Amino acid sequence: MYMALRATSRTILQYLDNQFKADAILKPHFDGGGMVVSLNTPQEMVGKPAEGLSVWLYRVIRDEQRLNDPHVRLSPTELQPPPLPLRLHYLMTPVTNKLSGDPETRQLMLGKVLQLFYSHPTLRGSDLQAEFIGTDVELKMRLEPMVLEEITRVWEALAESYQLSVSYEVTVVNIHADLAPEHVAPVKEMQPEYGLIVSSAAS
Repeated sequence: MYMALRATSRTILQYLDNQFKADAILKPHFDGGGMVVSLNTPQEMVGKPAEGLSVWLYRVIRDEQRLNDPHVRLSPTELQPPPLPLRLHYLMTPVTNKLSGDPETRQLMLGKVLQLFYSHPTLRGSDLQAEFIGTDVELKMRLEPMVLEEITRVWEALAESYQLSVSYEVTVVNIHADLAPEHVAPVKEMQPEYGLIVSSAAS
């Protein structure tokens, strides 16, 4: 399923939006107050103009720990190639457009994000949106301990000065191969083999 990236982003966006609107302090800002949770970059949000939280997917990498996953047996005669396992990296940035700045609101938004994913680090079941609805997908959120140099490089790529933000890694997101299942002969009989290992010292 190549829609997994979009489905992951929509799941995170909808979860945060619902939680912000359910929070007594943030509700006036997000429920009719003009603030939104957006997948746009912070720079794009400012250009709308819009205020709220930018949830920007800025990096996609292969999960090397699961590259050797075995084929999935669909039936006694069919094998499906394993999916491509990915780790997604999202930059969470509060955006306010007031000329004088609004650091308190930005800190409230970011504090709520940290609280939500600390209390509820796995999105699954009713949290899931788009193509993930009704599946057994589990998205694990992990706060990345990025040093200032790393996060500064991200902001340099945006051609923007650094803003208060945090990065979350989401695992594991699978992209399934667009290949027909392989037809194989079913296993009819297992024949174990035994051998004797003799060390060179004993010879």
